[in-house]
Amino acid sequence: MFRPLFVYIGTRYTRAKRRNHFVSFISLTSMIGLALGVLVMIVVLSVMNGFDHEMRTRVLGMVPHATVESATAIDDWRSLADTALENPQVLAVAPFSQMQGLLTNEGKVQKVLINAVDPLEEAKVSIIGDFFRQGRLQDLEAGAFGIVIGDKAAAKLGVGLGDKITFVAPEVTVTPAGMFPRLKRFTVVGIFHVGAGEIDGHVAMTHVQDLARLQRRRADQVQGIRLKVADLFQAPRTAWTLAQTLGERDYYARDWTRTHGNLYQAIRMEKAMIGLLLLLIVAVAAFNIISTLVMVVTDKKGDIAILRTLGATPGQIMAIFMVQGTVIGVVGTLIGALLGIFAALNVSAGIAALERALGMRFLDADVYFIDYLPSQLMLADVLLVCAAALVLSFLATLYPAWRAARTQPAEALRYE
Repeated sequence: MFRPLFVYIGTRYTRAKRRNHFVSFISLTSMIGLALGVLVMIVVLSVMNGFDHEMRTRVLGMVPHATVESATAIDDWRSLADTALENPQVLAVAPFSQMQGLLTNEGKVQKVLINAVDPLEEAKVSIIGDFFRQGRLQDLEAGAFGIVIGDKAAAKLGVGLGDKITFVAPEVTVTPAGMFPRLKRFTVVGIFHVGAGEIDGHVAMTHVQDLARLQRRRADQVQGIRLKVADLFQAPRTAWTLAQTLGERDYYARDWTRTHGNLYQAIRMEKAMIGLLLLLIVAVAAFNIISTLVMVVTDKKGDIAILRTLGATPGQIMAIFMVQGTVIGVVGTLIGALLGIFAALNVSAGIAALERALGMRFLDADVYFIDYLPSQLMLADVLLVCAAALVLSFLATLYPAWRAARTQPAEALRYE
């Protein structure tokens, strides 16, 4: 097959021949360094994508996208829901009430935020039903005073399905004998595991009518409505618009950016900063090609001089070494991309297996918002990393190739 002269010679220079074993070894280390840089960058970006995805789908699938609430109890939440559903951004609506307090059992105490929900309506706006280990959300029945808690809370309190736990409300009851805290016995009817320590340890659910009775409200009264929106980033505007429509003096809006926005922004910023730092690592590996080609040019001065005397132009000489550097970049990038894709697809299972083998956890749900290492490989990231590595590799060939093109035949052959 016909190949241009500069391509033929440039590819030959990447293989070891007689005197240049050391130079070819340096070429190999440049390939390995570039491959490792590309591999690490693909894996880390995939892990950051995994955290971003889990934040949006799992954590934000549990917490409200937005809520519309009132300082006083809402009597007819369904009319509010009908108004909210007229907004094209609103996909579903469900009623809710909240109350903070303590759960106790046999001297063990756990702080908790009770979300009172309608089980049938809640399934439209939350993914909690996908994470039950015992029981189900539909087991919450009005008047039964059942409660659903996370597995971390259940483990700390030492309770299981069917056990009784006591809820201590942040209120007191005044009697002739003195002031006593308000207590209510609940029955555990479900245990869930989301993988987020904040939710698994400190969030519980009960029926909206049961909490209304505990708050001394009518059974049909709620604190507000929870919205599921089509675009998470439009949630603040959607909730604010709805509150304005219903009456700003009577209703106010909240959204996920106030409760978890800082965490989400931190993940996005960390991805950008880590990506930039890893790109510098790839740049260092790519610019190792400069030292490799400078050594090759020094080693091949005699060959360059002979080629020049045979009629090779400076442009052809320059192209020879650009081809050699580009081959190193392409091979290193290709190997790194293949290994990076394989590692990104298996890093979650690998870390889980390593945790089991060592008997320890690298991600503690008490510290991080999830207790496992997620990974989501995105084609756009792979292409971006590979393109950056190839461009840097190509740029690294320009100076050594220019030096080679300036070689004067007479000077190079003087001491040969």
